[in-house]
Amino acid sequence: MRLVVRTFSELCLTLGTLIVLFVVYVLYWTGVQAGSASAGQIDTLQRAWTSTPAEAPSAPGSPSTPPAYAPGKGIAVMYVPRLGRDWKWPVLEGTGADVLKKGLGHYTATTRLGATGNFAVAGHRRTYGDPFKDFPRLRAGDAVVLTDGTTWFTYRIVRAPHRTVPTDVGVVAPLPTSFGRNTAGFDGPGRYLTLTTCEPEWGSSHRLIAWAHLDATHPVTAGRPQALGS
Repeated sequence: MRLVVRTFSELCLTLGTLIVLFVVYVLYWTGVQAGSASAGQIDTLQRAWTSTPAEAPSAPGSPSTPPAYAPGKGIAVMYVPRLGRDWKWPVLEGTGADVLKKGLGHYTATTRLGATGNFAVAGHRRTYGDPFKDFPRLRAGDAVVLTDGTTWFTYRIVRAPHRTVPTDVGVVAPLPTSFGRNTAGFDGPGRYLTLTTCEPEWGSSHRLIAWAHLDATHPVTAGRPQALGS
């Protein structure tokens, strides 16, 4: 009997240790990894922009087509003042698990940054740096600012947060809808931004959505946009 009790106690201790290590990994170590990876992505983008400035958007009616975004590569840096003065994350092409460990992910089927249509971006609510931990704080009128190295794009949120399910793919459509309804309130084609993350905070049964429209653009050479302060 003593052998059974001792063996059971050792198993419980081992299991408890594994659970503690797993919690430390999820709550702490994935954040360390994501912080390092995202900082590296931003540094790579900024060095690339310095050595080879991004091509400015084509003039209306121009027949030139910019090259497609490279899978897994950084395409922009996003700032959301509502989520913190120092909040900034790289946006990479794709939404696979390997991409979202390094930053935010651009839905490949959605439009390019600043273009007509819907530029849709996903991010973790928890783990891997918790980029969208405070997503529920977003409100109409909040600024979401992105840069591709040549241009600042300032979007303004029109609705957030909206709760839906993962199968509600209309939220990232060119003219966003939710279950076929014009939930975002957009009245026609435009230059839109959709942000998505998991709901509840430590689950993934639902999604939280924020919709925004392009409010202003100006060249990086003109300085930071007013929405980011000095």
